[in-house]
Amino acid sequence: MKIPALLLLGVCFSWTVVHGQTAIEKLTVDGGGVLDFASGTTKGIILPAVATLPSTPANGTFLYDKNAQMVKMFANGAWVNLSDEGDNSAVLPYSGTAAGTQTVIGAKSTTVDGVLVLEATDKALVLPKVASPHLNVPGPYPGMMCYDTDAKALAVYDGTVWSYWK
Repeated sequence: MKIPALLLLGVCFSWTVVHGQTAIEKLTVDGGGVLDFASGTTKGIILPAVATLPSTPANGTFLYDKNAQMVKMFANGAWVNLSDEGDNSAVLPYSGTAAGTQTVIGAKSTTVDGVLVLEATDKALVLPKVASPHLNVPGPYPGMMCYDTDAKALAVYDGTVWSYWK
């Protein structure tokens, strides 16, 4: 007996909505991750590059501030610099519109403003795992972040240097 393609697609979509987990460049999510990346890659997450900081960010918001040339995170009502002053000359200008464009993973909806929102009470973001990104990532992009498996630390690239946070 053959299962109709639409039924199979519906089951797969339902599984994703119910479990809210996404694997990138691999078939399964390890542990409790909402978004999980393959190990052994030389790719990382590229943060949004903004000229104006959001007026009402949610705690845990990460971005690349083009004016300060720094990767920043919003925590407890304040922006925290995660890098030294960098070089944003490689940041591509955004010419599109952000109105109504939002992807939410882990929930059906969110009240948080962001391009990509990971919304879960029992899962977390699992960063791409890269061994020594300062040596192994050819041409990193300003705002890139990953987990350095050698240093066992968060690595963020500001356009000039890698900064590490344990």
